[in-house]
Amino acid sequence: MSVTEAIRVENLHYHYPNGTHALKGISLQIWEGDSVAIVGPNGAGKTTLLLHFNGLLRGNGKVFVFGEEIAPHNLLRVRQLVGLVFQDPDDQLFMPTVLEDVAFGPLNLGLRQEEAVERALRALEAVGMGHVAHRSPHQLSYGERKKVAIATVLAMEPKVLALDEPTSNLDPRSRRELIALLKRLPVTKIVVTHDLDAAAQLCERIVVMNAGRIVADGNATEILSDATLMAAYF
Repeated sequence: MSVTEAIRVENLHYHYPNGTHALKGISLQIWEGDSVAIVGPNGAGKTTLLLHFNGLLRGNGKVFVFGEEIAPHNLLRVRQLVGLVFQDPDDQLFMPTVLEDVAFGPLNLGLRQEEAVERALRALEAVGMGHVAHRSPHQLSYGERKKVAIATVLAMEPKVLALDEPTSNLDPRSRRELIALLKRLPVTKIVVTHDLDAAAQLCERIVVMNAGRIVADGNATEILSDATLMAAYF
């Protein structure tokens, strides 16, 4: 059985406007069905790399999504395939009700109102938040807003879910619930995180970054049990 390549990065460099060289020749392959954690210290370039997977940032080098190089003409298609969940859910929630927030993306794809609402309701049920569809997102707890933010992306029916620090700022119960939710979702997952325990629970593979480069890439258990590697970068 052939395995489909979901993401391929070739010799990717990225400079921020202030001159910071955030990515220094990154090359990486992620296969459909993978669960991959990208970990490393602050300033390693983890989020910068994540933002290249759906074209929010464009550096020097090549990024392919399901075999197609990201380019200006296909950004809409790429952003349907790779759904990005930001660290702060309030960056994704801005409509008067939860249902309107989750239906916003499908409506912008040109779906009919009825179909967009159906997608939104399915996505909310998938994250266990169907009961809050008609509430304001600002009436929800932080953990509930995190789940709704994930639903806004699931409603676009992506093949890849890319998450930036999904467990940050959650209380222990909300964190457990979110990890259980993410484990259930049948999509390719790429998780940027400082939470090594969550990385171990969610992902079979771990990529370690430092100073804009990949310094280790392998089986999660082997990476996390490498005492020398952990001491060097965590």
